[in-house]
Order: sequence, then structure tokens, then C-alpha cells
Amino acid sequence: MNELNFVTTGDGTRIAYRFDGEASKPVLVLSNSIGTTLHMWDGQVGELSKHFRVLRYDFRGHGGSSVPVGAYSLDRLGRDVIELLDALDLQRVHFLGLSLGGFVAQWLGIHAPERIDRLILSNTSSHLAPASYFDERIAAVRQARDMSETAETFLSNWFPASLVAANEPVVEDFRAMLLAIDRQGLAGLFAAVRDADLRRTVALIPRPTLVIAGRHDTVTAASHSELIAATVPGAKLVVLPAVHLSNIEYPAEFIQAVIDFCAEPSAATAKASGTSPAVAERSKDAAVHKGGRQPEPASM
Repeated sequence: MNELNFVTTGDGTRIAYRFDGEASKPVLVLSNSIGTTLHMWDGQVGELSKHFRVLRYDFRGHGGSSVPVGAYSLDRLGRDVIELLDALDLQRVHFLGLSLGGFVAQWLGIHAPERIDRLILSNTSSHLAPASYFDERIAAVRQARDMSETAETFLSNWFPASLVAANEPVVEDFRAMLLAIDRQGLAGLFAAVRDADLRRTVALIPRPTLVIAGRHDTVTAASHSELIAATVPGAKLVVLPAVHLSNIEYPAEFIQAVIDFCAEPSAATAKASGTSPAVAERSKDAAVHKGGRQPEPASM
């Protein structure tokens, strides 16, 4: 089933999704960044689908999903995932979320840990501030004639300046994605980010967790990832020399970190065999860290 399909949530919103890979493999759900669609993962699906049955979906307000009016919330985005899993009869999955997808992943780890096998939080935070910044972004998006200025702002925050200046094909692909995003959908998701604050509850995540950070990320700084890794019990942290989209800048290292982490024995299996789980240290100039400090406010 590689074509786009849909499920309808309890509030009448259609959520677009697609599968890649063999049905016999463990399911890995990919949750993308704000301003993008499930095609954000196109470059990684080929390799990941050798190891997993990959499930991608579009947030409400983005891509092939419906665009409800008004503000969205992190709770609603999390429930969208649960309803998607229920509709597909998936009881337990690996879940990888990047940026806003990482917020959703944290919510699931806190509120629905029984649905999660292993959790991967990439280039994300538990809270972004100030709220006034997102209010300004919402107003600007609603008043703009088109998405061109917003698209360039995103691209400058997501990629190295040299990559944007060179108009590399991958940048053009993301520019096209951003230009096609519905403005109401983007405003709704900005509101979800504005109101999200998981700092007090992220410590409740009981599932094995890998945090992936970009050393040069100015949207969700590496210090945010360090704090999450220090707060979630037993979490591991891999830092890649990337900006915000680690999966795009360092796909091989990113994919290998995910594969290795999901292949680790569970705590129960490790105890029975006398081994201890350990996440592989990966990538060019990558490092595995423990500990962290209070992050400084950042914006998307």
C-alpha cells in the first residue's frame, strides 16, 4: 500500500497517510516538521523501508489532510495519531518525530506510552518561546498575499546559508512544499507550537528514547535536546553537525542511528542475556551526550 490513503478522526478531519515497506516488518511512524508534508522523508524512506514498515502521515492543516479552521493544539495532534493507529489496527509502533513531529512524539510518550515501542525525538524541544513571536507569525501568515516570504524564512532557519544560496535541488523541493502549504493550516499549527509546554511532564516518558540534535540548529537548539535527554529516564543523545533538518543534511548517519537504536535489545531482553543496551555513536563529528542545561528561548 504505497498510495495516499485517509482516515477520518472523531472531529471530522481527514488525515492523509501512506505505507512503504513490507507488512511483516515492525512499523516505524515518521512525523514531520511544520511547513512540510510526508514527502519530507522521501529521501530516507528507501533505506528505512528495508528495516521497517514505514508509516507517514500529514498533520491536519498540511499536505493531503483536511484544513480545519481555527487554532490547533498539541493534544489534538497527538489524538490524531492515536486515531490513525486505531484505524489501522496498530497497537504498538516505533515513533520518530522531527521538530513539530518531535513535540507530538513527546506527547505520545507521556500520554500513550502503551502505543510506543521506541521513541526518537529529532531536532525538537519541549517548549518554544516567547508566545508573542508565534502570535506575530500567525498574524503575518494570515495577512500575507502568498507564502513566499514565509517560505524563505523557514529555509534560512532549516538549511546552511551556503545550501540556500546555491539553490540546491533539496532546497527547491522544500521551497515548493512550503509555497503549497495552506495558510490557515500553518497558522493553526503555529498556535499548537505556541501553546505547547511539556517541560514539567517529559520526565514521565517511560519508553526507550533517542534524542537527535543538530549542533548548528537555531530553531530547536542542541541545548534543548540536551535537556530532554537529561530529563527522560535513560534517554540517549546523538548530536549531528547539522542545522534543523538532520535527516536531510546527514541522511546516512541519521538513518543508521535510528536503525541501530530500534534494533537494540529491550531492557528485559538485555537483562535476561546479561548485556546492556547501548546506542551507537554515529556520524561525521557526531557525539553522544548525557546531561544538559536549561535551554534559551528559541523560535521556529
